[in-house]
Amino acid sequence: MSYHAAAWLAWSLGALSVAMFVANVVLYFLAPSVQSTSHWGIAGTISDMLVFVSFLAFPVVGALIASKRPHNPIGWICLAEGLLWMLLYAFEYYSTYGVTQGGSVLFPEEIAALNNWLWVPTVGLVGIYLILLFPDGRLPSKRWRPLAWLSGAVIVLLSITMFLAPGPLQNIEEVHNPFGLEALSWLQDAVYLILPLLPLCMLASAASLVMRYRRSGGEVRQQIKWIAFAASFMGILYLGIMSTGILISLLSAPQTPSDLGTQSLWGALLEDVGVLSFAGVPIAIGFAVLKYRLYDIDLLINRTLVYGALTATLVALYVGSIVVLQGLLGALIGQESQLAIVASTLAVAALFNPLRHRIQSFIDRSFYRRRYDARKTLESFSSTLRDETDLEALSDDLVGVVKETMQPAHASLWLRSDSNSEGEQAD
Repeated sequence: MSYHAAAWLAWSLGALSVAMFVANVVLYFLAPSVQSTSHWGIAGTISDMLVFVSFLAFPVVGALIASKRPHNPIGWICLAEGLLWMLLYAFEYYSTYGVTQGGSVLFPEEIAALNNWLWVPTVGLVGIYLILLFPDGRLPSKRWRPLAWLSGAVIVLLSITMFLAPGPLQNIEEVHNPFGLEALSWLQDAVYLILPLLPLCMLASAASLVMRYRRSGGEVRQQIKWIAFAASFMGILYLGIMSTGILISLLSAPQTPSDLGTQSLWGALLEDVGVLSFAGVPIAIGFAVLKYRLYDIDLLINRTLVYGALTATLVALYVGSIVVLQGLLGALIGQESQLAIVASTLAVAALFNPLRHRIQSFIDRSFYRRRYDARKTLESFSSTLRDETDLEALSDDLVGVVKETMQPAHASLWLRSDSNSEGEQAD
């Protein structure tokens, strides 16, 4: 396929995903039963719409990669992933609308049955093959071919089994599978036997990415760092959201329905942030495959580690100091006081810069040792440069610093004389 044809196909599929996104929004408002059941109003609607926005990043990034790197299957996998997600929601809204508004559309139960197993290839593509083939679209080695074939067999077998298993559908329990084979009731048990193989294949593909990282170097490592950073950031964010939700539930005990609604709204807003973070995965893939500002990932990881640790430390100190001061003030004056909050806020503000410098130094020593040692060597040389008057000794020190920090195969220094073009070499 020529580059022009590949670009045309990629952007056509991307446009199709955008069109399906618009169709899903229309179907969402046509099917009240799929909308948020809480009394949040517009906030609940926006919360549901954010899911579409997150998954829309896959076809957009996929179209960009496939149009510029048509021979790399990563772009086409992202495009297929985006189309499948849009199709999943379109089928869900269409079937829900058809079942709740009986006779309003054609074949709602059949569409619901198709949607019952469509999630399997959707999850398998991104959870197995995207990781297994990242970043150049090839397997790490021939030894990983059995995993690729096994994963494909698991996806196909699980999809067929779920498609033909009799009984109620998982997405719409009041509807029985119209394609289910009642004579083969054992297919329901087969689904639960095959299902654990899917996450096992996903774990194996993640292991392949770890091994690829350990055996590669330079540019490939930087590419893997992008997707690893996005996935880790999403996981840490979800962990923080869960911890915050637990903290909110412990600190506030809702007594009225309005209080309960407010608490639920805050929990939903935190979940929305987690959903939006999922869009960071395809965006990171785009940066890595297209090699755009590739080597900025080290700085990004460094800053994330520093400010993430700083935020967690300051929050812990803030909450802890409030609890301790409130207890002390309660014991002294017999009641709670706003003085504890004011004092804790001032203390956290005063500790911001000292803590940041200490955490930055700890991160550099622990994860960026060579860069930390190089900076210390340069700082030591700068102090020597101010005091040293012997040019020959200074030349030897300069060559030594270059060898220690840059580690070149050979280093030499030429000093040009003021009187002629001849020089001296210091090794």
